[in-house]
Amino acid sequence: MSNAQLTLIIIGMFLVTYSVRTVLFASAHKAHIPDWLNKALKFVPISVLTAIIAPMSLTNASGLLLTLSNPWLVGALTCLVVGLFFQRQLLTICVGVMVFFVMKVFVVA
Repeated sequence: MSNAQLTLIIIGMFLVTYSVRTVLFASAHKAHIPDWLNKALKFVPISVLTAIIAPMSLTNASGLLLTLSNPWLVGALTCLVVGLFFQRQLLTICVGVMVFFVMKVFVVA
């Protein structure tokens, strides 16, 4: 693929994305979201994050891996404990990432 083709593809993706968002934002003030839908939409980020993290934490290439030698699982469990105890997002993320990398470097290696 040539540079000109790649440039046209990127410009095309930009135009499609920009036009869809412009139409949605321009007409957003006219739409009324029911209260039940607004309450349900608050759970979307948690659901998406869980759907991304759970398979990554509980499995590896060969299948289910529920041992403490799994750095993904240990990092996720650490995040769960720190998040429930301190309820601070940045602290939870930093501690989870540090535990994951310590496990990855020293335990699994």
